[in-house]
Amino acid sequence: MRREFFIMYGVIDVGSNTIRLCIYDVSNGEIYPMLNNKTTAGLAGYVKKGKMTKKGIQKACDVLNKYKDMMQHFPLEQLFVFATASLRNISNTDEALQTITADTGLSIDVLTGYQEATFDFIGAARSMHLNKGVLLDIGGGSTEILVYERGEIQNAVSLPFGSLSMFSNHVSSLFPNKKEKKEIEEEVKTELKKVKFLNKKTFDTVIGIGGSIRAAKNMNNDMFEMPRENNRIFADNVPKLLKEFQGNENEVLRKVLKVSPDRVHTLIPGMIVMDTVCKYVKCKDILMSPYGVREGYLYQKLFSKQYQTMDLKKEND
Repeated sequence: MRREFFIMYGVIDVGSNTIRLCIYDVSNGEIYPMLNNKTTAGLAGYVKKGKMTKKGIQKACDVLNKYKDMMQHFPLEQLFVFATASLRNISNTDEALQTITADTGLSIDVLTGYQEATFDFIGAARSMHLNKGVLLDIGGGSTEILVYERGEIQNAVSLPFGSLSMFSNHVSSLFPNKKEKKEIEEEVKTELKKVKFLNKKTFDTVIGIGGSIRAAKNMNNDMFEMPRENNRIFADNVPKLLKEFQGNENEVLRKVLKVSPDRVHTLIPGMIVMDTVCKYVKCKDILMSPYGVREGYLYQKLFSKQYQTMDLKKEND
């Protein structure tokens, strides 16, 4: 029977690189995406000496107020707003939250790294079968890695780098040179060696989440003439993709604009992170999940009894 109305919920994800407004139809314990609007705010680029500048806080306010205006056209049951590394990994989190709430009227839930990884897992598990493996979410300011077995979380960690922070900290021009690529790779390796639960572990498949891996998937499909709907990247192809970004900067720019125009400066750093992690766990392929942290967050908010056994405040290394 066709429904005459929709029960809609909104989720705003304040990330380090992008801020997204997503609207979902909720029916019979499932969520169905209706709208996904993205603004590339680049909040991580406004962090100076660990503190978000007033200009960065105002940028977040401007985007959130724009979304508030958009939501006037949708009869939402409720709106949820959360932030990840964008507000978690700064020294003036409380100041930023107070200013944003005063300016926009919105209350923001700042997720811990473990919560972010957990919601990634909940979202992915609702869209694909997860038995045993590792999940990777490369954001703008942090990277989450989660190991699961028999469909349950075993360990998770949030690492203090992402595609945008790697660009800001290591890249002097639009794209990283050979030396800068090596620096990004070495930083990833250094942080991975600190993660005890990954020590000498291998995984055939990495479940990928987030815009960086999605952009790499689009690049993969374009270069290897795969169908647009293909969600799998063979790990051996990632170094080949990175080789495409060598040489003349204008030529590299043309290639990036073709597949990911909104991630011109973060695509290559994100792919280097992905390649380094995949080599570290010796995976064979990366499978992109259609759902991630936003969907997992909404599932937990609306159907929390299903996930009450998960300790969402736990932090693991």
